[in-house]
Amino acid sequence: MKDSPNSETLPQETRIGRTALRVNDRDEVTEFYRTVVGLGVLDESETRSVLGVADTPLLVLEADPDAAERRRSGAGLYHTAFRVPSRAALGDALARIRENSRLTGASDHWVSEALYLTDPEGNGIEIYRDLPREEWPRSDDDSVRIGTEPLALDTIEAAGTGAARTPPGTDIGHIHLEVTSLDAFRDFYVETLEFDVQTTVPAAAFVSAGGYHHHIGANTWQQRTAPVDGRGLSWFEVIIPEREALTAVRSRLEERGIPVTETDGDLVVHDPDEIEIRIRVDSA
Repeated sequence: MKDSPNSETLPQETRIGRTALRVNDRDEVTEFYRTVVGLGVLDESETRSVLGVADTPLLVLEADPDAAERRRSGAGLYHTAFRVPSRAALGDALARIRENSRLTGASDHWVSEALYLTDPEGNGIEIYRDLPREEWPRSDDDSVRIGTEPLALDTIEAAGTGAARTPPGTDIGHIHLEVTSLDAFRDFYVETLEFDVQTTVPAAAFVSAGGYHHHIGANTWQQRTAPVDGRGLSWFEVIIPEREALTAVRSRLEERGIPVTETDGDLVVHDPDEIEIRIRVDSA
């Protein structure tokens, strides 16, 4: 198990791409992400909405009116984390949340400042901004330390500019999953995909590439026992900067007997909780 950064891992520029949610009421959920999160609608049809910032898609909403509510025992999404580029953008997000929704939490994580809320169908959302990387606390092995302390919301509010939209530079900084087993999570995401463990806390682990505080979080706080199903997380993307690294990932998956399919050059795999991951080369 790789519990600290090492040279035999994913490339430093690896990042999270789009997240896709399966929703019952596409119109309502689209309006929520437009009004509250501040995303723009980039493409829309009867069956899906694509939302993002400028020309960059971040979130795909797949309409499925017949999808059952996620089982209480089912693995899946804890939250999608939208990373904004400044405290001013975070202040604007706070204002939109207070005006149009409800804030469910706010934390200073030592590496970031984060706001939490939930969309109309129960999908968790984090909106956050990173603190300067050189200020992140680190352990002796150079892994990042992540804490949770109260966030001074008055300073966040004071930084806002009144913007109704998230600015260019916003992306999905990480995704946090609810899983059935942290051992199985590590075996797949660390030993096979080769993310590095950055931080562990009781019943949770946070992994990344390139020394980032985390690209993927996982927890067993709700003691989920069944694979992903029903409404909620449909799939998410891991974007790798070069074709050689993608080929290496495919080789590791095949060596471990993990089924891999390919669609338009993307690798499509499923983790131990049957969560779909689409791995592709960065086209930017």
